[in-house]
Amino acid sequence: MQLTEIRIAGFGGQGVILSAIVLGRAASIHQSAFATMTQNFGPEARGGACSAQLILSDSPVLYPYVTSPDILVVMSQEAYSRFMPEMKDGGILIIEQDLVRVDGLKPGVQVYSVPATRIAEELGKRMVLNSVMVGFFTAITRLLEPDAVRKAVADSVPSAFREINLKAFEKGFEYASLARTGAPAAAEVEAALVYSED
Repeated sequence: MQLTEIRIAGFGGQGVILSAIVLGRAASIHQSAFATMTQNFGPEARGGACSAQLILSDSPVLYPYVTSPDILVVMSQEAYSRFMPEMKDGGILIIEQDLVRVDGLKPGVQVYSVPATRIAEELGKRMVLNSVMVGFFTAITRLLEPDAVRKAVADSVPSAFREINLKAFEKGFEYASLARTGAPAAAEVEAALVYSED
């Protein structure tokens, strides 16, 4: 894979940091690529701003900080407002559908939305919304091999929560796969309908 800059952002308690750890582990351990990850927390442990910077590459990463994300994953409105201006033109924006409203997009940005929190709640555990997002990310970007990410999910969570996190991953992956079959993708159409009303 070519060097790809990714930022994942939301608020504490959404599993933002764990999402980045899973994707970095998938690349570096299960796919023989290279990854760096840095993180930033707000003053509150839960509910405050939280973000992670992830760089994936098929060669060693010389500079570990994201300068202009190719892919931005946001799970809160605050995260969108703060980090959207840094996005690369023509990049991929992945949003939590029920928590983020899109405006002021840069040229050529592709928007994909997923109701990750709702899907997690349907599984009976809201806290696995990050695994839903990871599954959705994997299918939309096609940056990482799905089996590598599945292994990373299994390796990164306590054994008691492994099964539900893997189920959440599959739900997110399936949602994105169905979205991609449309022309244009169903997720993009939904985003366009929701965010063109203002």
